[in-house]
Amino acid sequence: MSVGIVAILDDVGVEVPNLDVTKAQALKAIDDMRQEFGGAVGEWAGWRLNVVRPEGTLLHTIPPTSILR
Repeated sequence: MSVGIVAILDDVGVEVPNLDVTKAQALKAIDDMRQEFGGAVGEWAGWRLNVVRPEGTLLHTIPPTSILR
């Protein structure tokens, strides 16, 4: 998760078999964070969840506000 120059890194990660499962895991992570930390949708504005390969290649980006409405 990141916004501007602030980032929350996951140094463990999750191994998945394909991009569809990767996206589903990312959406679940966003939902888990929303439940844990709460907050109004506006508080998540500007944040994004980047799905990357271990070597750093960006696979997908999801703005949490796109699913929190």
